[in-house]
Amino acid sequence: MSRTSQRATLSASLQSARRTLDIEARAVAALAVRLSESFVHAVDLVLACSGRTVVSGIGKSGHVARKIASTLASTGTPAFFLHPAEASHGDLGMITAQDVLIALSNSGESAELLAIVPLIKRQGAKLIAITGNASSALAREADAHLDAGVEEEACPLGLAPTASTTAALALGDALAVALLEARGFSREEFARSHPGGALGRRLLTHVRDVMREGDALPYVPRSARLSQAIMEMSRKGMGMTAVVDEQMRVAGIFTDGDLRRALANPLDVHNTPIAQMMTAQPRTIQCDQLAVEAVKLMEDHRISQVLVVDDAQRLIGALNMHDLFRAKVL
Repeated sequence: MSRTSQRATLSASLQSARRTLDIEARAVAALAVRLSESFVHAVDLVLACSGRTVVSGIGKSGHVARKIASTLASTGTPAFFLHPAEASHGDLGMITAQDVLIALSNSGESAELLAIVPLIKRQGAKLIAITGNASSALAREADAHLDAGVEEEACPLGLAPTASTTAALALGDALAVALLEARGFSREEFARSHPGGALGRRLLTHVRDVMREGDALPYVPRSARLSQAIMEMSRKGMGMTAVVDEQMRVAGIFTDGDLRRALANPLDVHNTPIAQMMTAQPRTIQCDQLAVEAVKLMEDHRISQVLVVDDAQRLIGALNMHDLFRAKVL
């Protein structure tokens, strides 16, 4: 293929991609204009639900339904996906009268969904329909209908669900976020449903989970000499040592940086009191604070270690940036 042909192919690809994104962006933007009291009613139905929110759809709508169910479940609304074909073969028993069914179908005429709707309604469960056809059978049967209709698909053949699935997914996200805000769902609650993710680690890891304590904790008494502090730093490998009084209250900290500055001038390491060389009133944190708060403290004050104290300012632990890296908080 010649360079001219390659450039023409690249240009055509970019034009196609931009056209697709433009069509789908307009489809999503149009949803905001059409939102009505029906959306509010849908939110109220889910909030009033004492059971689970069941999300169902077939084909591409089924893939979107799975994602909506996952988003709802991770943002404070207990939810799961139910395949409508499997529902007709026994799985319908998963739905109770206390549940809400969210059914997705662009046409609103999916036979697999319409087959289970009478059974759902007879059971007493509520029905929310997300369709692209407000006059469809599914929309008419619904307690609340959300209009996800689009003017055109991004597919130039008008066949492959593209803009319509994007619109349905965006509408599902809007519902999930509205429910999240109505419930007052917090970052901490979100983290508890994502314990394996980065956010979970950041919001669930506390200082006590990563701090060094016991024999691994470097400290010397306020009466110690500089040589003792250097030996303690070497043994514990944290690049610092705490300096404490007789009650284990923090009096100061002596770091690698303090040592380099001290050695810039002639001194007797065996006779120089550590109290003369330490940094007094160092930054401290408590063990029940989040590890991310320790990160912020270190970044704000450009330090790489922090001492952990109790309410009486007694030393109980220490941590540095390496500890936070190992815990994947950073």
